[in-house]
Amino acid sequence: MSDTEKMISVFEHRRDVPSEYTWAVEDLYASDDEWKQDLGKIKSYIPKLESYHGTLGENADNLLGFLKLQDEIAVLLDRFANYALRKADEDTKNTTYQGYKDQTMGMFVSISSALSFAEPEILEIPDDVLDGFLQKQPKLDEYRRCLHDIRRKKEHILSDAEEKILAAAGDLAQAPDDIFSLLNNADMTFDSVTDIEGNRLAVTHASFIPLLQNYDRNVRKDAFESLYRTYDGLKNTSAAVLSAQMKQLHFYAKMRKYNSPLEAALDSTNVNPQVYYNLIEAVHDSMDSMYKYVRLRKKLLKVDELHMYDIYVPMVSNAEREITFDETKANIREALSVLGDDYVALLDEGFENRWIDIYENAGKRSGAYSSGCRVHPYVLLNYKNNLDSEFTAIHEMGHALHSYLSNKNQPVVNAEYVIFVAEVASTCNEALLMQYLLKKTTDKKERAYLINYFLEQFRTTLYRQTMFAEFELKMSQMVQNEESINSETACKVYHDLIDLYFGKDIFHDAKIDLEWARIPHFFYNFYVYQYATGFSAAIALSQKILQEGEPAVKAYKENFLSAGCSKDPVSILKDAGVDMSTKKPVEEALKLFDSLIDEMEELMK
Repeated sequence: MSDTEKMISVFEHRRDVPSEYTWAVEDLYASDDEWKQDLGKIKSYIPKLESYHGTLGENADNLLGFLKLQDEIAVLLDRFANYALRKADEDTKNTTYQGYKDQTMGMFVSISSALSFAEPEILEIPDDVLDGFLQKQPKLDEYRRCLHDIRRKKEHILSDAEEKILAAAGDLAQAPDDIFSLLNNADMTFDSVTDIEGNRLAVTHASFIPLLQNYDRNVRKDAFESLYRTYDGLKNTSAAVLSAQMKQLHFYAKMRKYNSPLEAALDSTNVNPQVYYNLIEAVHDSMDSMYKYVRLRKKLLKVDELHMYDIYVPMVSNAEREITFDETKANIREALSVLGDDYVALLDEGFENRWIDIYENAGKRSGAYSSGCRVHPYVLLNYKNNLDSEFTAIHEMGHALHSYLSNKNQPVVNAEYVIFVAEVASTCNEALLMQYLLKKTTDKKERAYLINYFLEQFRTTLYRQTMFAEFELKMSQMVQNEESINSETACKVYHDLIDLYFGKDIFHDAKIDLEWARIPHFFYNFYVYQYATGFSAAIALSQKILQEGEPAVKAYKENFLSAGCSKDPVSILKDAGVDMSTKKPVEEALKLFDSLIDEMEELMK
């Protein structure tokens, strides 16, 4: 480990960060002045777009011209927005770039407003007329999927007057999420706790899970009690906000002539609701594996009673070690070498040409993400020298290369993949890294530590997110059935789900029944299930890659990573070898989970 890497933790100022550790925003614009010039250029597109208003159904050339212009501005906006947002995230205290960010958001609103006429006009084109356009103008074929995706929702689009009413009600529909956010993030405070050395530890949303990972059981218990004591005092308000969310989803689904809010939500990404039901059923069928995991955790922690505040702490202690970013890069290259020299070459391009902003500096945005810019992807990390940061790095590079290959191989209109598949490439990378590290290690304790990490990914992503998805579905069904959602009914449903998902070998702490009140995903409109389906698909793909070799790699790179949104997401995954319209991918992932539990038990004897 170099002296530089040893000392790196947080840079005091952005200006102190050596350029080799930063992303190359100059690849977007050489200067702020160039960005400002494009601001004026983008504004000039608004009247150009509006000039097509009322003409899209007149002839094929008008429709093609509009779609081409829309692509043109999308490419320009991509570069423009990435510069402003990446600069803003480098230092959130820099008011200049926060201003650029605000200008960018305003520009998106202006462009969106200028485009508002397009979908209604495309929907009004008779089928035989549109077929004639496609035959007469071959260049429209590039937009066939896009046009079909707009028109397949035709029966759910209302009259102009009705659409205006629904649009005007948008602020009301957003209110439950806004209220939850203010209640959860601004108004709630939690009592701090004390560790064995007498240090006061703050309990916050950010620190809660790390506190539950603390090896001091009293810290875990006290943090758990502190957080849920606050939620208990606000449970009626929380339930009222959740009820309002479910009611507004039910209202919009009913107005748009969907059979349920679930059907309305999944139709936005063209996913059949059966995928949702399959996930829940497959997890229910594999509850015995979860119960076996709970028994193993109780055994390895050597506790008479396993409590809900004991489920995050590692089952293997003192196996952590420092992992420099150079070591992480080497491990990522080796782990992903199974995807071929061309894939590794792209990784090297990202590492060597500064796609990544690596270390933390004061004011830098927290967390990690990948932005799939067309110039090249930009990856934000706040790298620490640990295993979690190593997995975060390979996860975000999975996103980055997925975006890169989709942008390279698809036209603008088909390049951006939908959220249903967004976590697949990133999680597949993580699974390949885990298998590489397990194969590489010869130390039993290190192997057990890695398996513990992998087991937690299964528990928190596949089981936990499915439990959330089931709770959300049950809440929605209660509204459909005209049943009341209040703190008592919500806690009762959650209580029963905890019993179902964890079994009888864990002590059912009463306060866990309030966990629903702190989960923001219940305001994301049937979003959370995609974590579990994406994880299952990623495990299936990683297993195929490792077991089948080149044929599976070819299908993964050509039919998935390069596909963008050229087909519906379930079809894209099926072309890569994973059929999410069946329970099989979830079942296969859970078989791997079960086998890892057995290996963990054997290692820890």
